[in-house]
Amino acid sequence: MARTRAGIARTATVMTVSLLSDYGLADGFVGALHCALRAHLPTVPIIDITHEVSPCDVRAGSLALLRAAPYLPPGVVLAVVDPGVGTDRRGVALQVAGAELSMVGPDNGLLLPAADALGGPQRVVELQDRGYWRPAPGPTFAGRDIFAPAAAHLAAGGDLLGLGAPLDPGQLVRLAPPRCTRGPDGSCQAEVTWVDRFGNVQLAAGPAELPSEAVVLVRALGPGGPARERKARVVEAFAQLHEGELGILVDSYGQLALVFNQASAAAELGAQEGTVVDLLPHPPQDLGSGGPQALGPGRPPGQFGPQAAYD
Repeated sequence: MARTRAGIARTATVMTVSLLSDYGLADGFVGALHCALRAHLPTVPIIDITHEVSPCDVRAGSLALLRAAPYLPPGVVLAVVDPGVGTDRRGVALQVAGAELSMVGPDNGLLLPAADALGGPQRVVELQDRGYWRPAPGPTFAGRDIFAPAAAHLAAGGDLLGLGAPLDPGQLVRLAPPRCTRGPDGSCQAEVTWVDRFGNVQLAAGPAELPSEAVVLVRALGPGGPARERKARVVEAFAQLHEGELGILVDSYGQLALVFNQASAAAELGAQEGTVVDLLPHPPQDLGSGGPQALGPGRPPGQFGPQAAYD
């Protein structure tokens, strides 16, 4: 195994590198990241999970990486949402317990939710060995100059401990989990964790938090301004909803989501990431003489298929 000028260990085995960032695609940041990787591993398979995380939104980046976690191939995750770049915040690399997967990025909470979901960090190092860093004209592009060389070293089969000093996994920065609480009346209060490009509103709640009624009352409590209330019918697919009808279903990641059929639930509810949503039982007598069945087809509440997804 040879060591190159930039300190990258080379072997015959190359694993996949999966990228996530808030760089966007308007500038050359993502291209530079690809080039920095290919300078050491010309044939490395690269997967772009997303580069459209909201700028500097570490929590949104951590949740996007968490959603991708079950589908990540063996190899290395390089994740960069790094408002502290150029400061004394740590850069880290970690090996996930029980998985052929390592992660590289800033120690700001970005990596841990996904790492925990896959088995937790087994070994962690702080990226201190500057022999692996690229020469840089300035300190504000750690993704290209520090994290990419570290990821390339690991993707080439290099040892994690070659990158720096061991770090206790308990010392890693951890973000507070999204809010989700249950009430004694069967209600649920959950934070919005994601609004996708279709306007579907994902909640920090799973099927177990759904009130048992076929229709629930949804109250969105946004920052400032009055709460908006709507009835939402429990369905399994967007097409089961009538025009202008709000629905709630289990999305493709196993979470509850508020949806419209070919329209934006987020716009209707004034919801965004961080909005708190109340899901309240809605008594059948309030629905009129037709009851829940008058609102259209759909499987009875609580009878979802196996983690069915209609995202």
